[in-house]
Amino acid sequence: MSKWKSLIETLTKRTGRNTAVSRPLPSLKPNGKKRREFVVIGLGRFGNSVAETLVNYNHDVLAIDISEARVQHVSSTLPHVVQLDATNEESLRQIGIGQFETGLVCISSNFEYNLLATTHLLQQGVARVITKARTHTQKQILEKIGAHQVVLPEHEAGVHLGRQLSVDNFIDFLEIRDGISVIELNAPQTLYGHTLAECNLRQKLGLNVIAVTRGNEIIANLRADFQIQEGDALLVIGRIEDAERLQA
Repeated sequence: MSKWKSLIETLTKRTGRNTAVSRPLPSLKPNGKKRREFVVIGLGRFGNSVAETLVNYNHDVLAIDISEARVQHVSSTLPHVVQLDATNEESLRQIGIGQFETGLVCISSNFEYNLLATTHLLQQGVARVITKARTHTQKQILEKIGAHQVVLPEHEAGVHLGRQLSVDNFIDFLEIRDGISVIELNAPQTLYGHTLAECNLRQKLGLNVIAVTRGNEIIANLRADFQIQEGDALLVIGRIEDAERLQA
């Protein structure tokens, strides 16, 4: 058993379920991937969603929040939860925070707390520290102190929705990295009846068609003579700006 798990179980017995919860995980099926250890600090909607998703993928997660009420609220879905002030470096050291491969700081209500928690994780040797910011200025500060990745979920969600609403044929998209995204979009009328070779989207727009949804069927391994029909949805890899030029 990991040292941090032993410490949390000790806290559970010593302080009771109000401030620490550690229990066996109910019937999780292995996902075939390496089981990893994460610590998630800040259990608002974003932090709790991240923690629950990691647990559902069969990873070990220690969830931390300063609020006793919040600890109790998430204790039914997260196996290891502790009430703790993550701005207190000694408290983090006592639970063995440096053992974790990845630490996620999801505090958004108080940037000073976010900054301190991020700094403590970095100083105590957490291999990868990911933190949440609310503004680009906060993002720049967190990057300067050494955070390995900074996310702006509200900003990114707003951009995502704005693009979906602005481009008529967009269904959804997911940015992979460096401006390259996987994009699902309705095939514009100009492509109806044409083969992929005739459309030549790779040469014209830098878009690679990797699959087509036709009704309830997903068609992959597409040949050059595959013909696009009305109602088809294309799954492409490329830049959002280039996909926007495929407006219907």
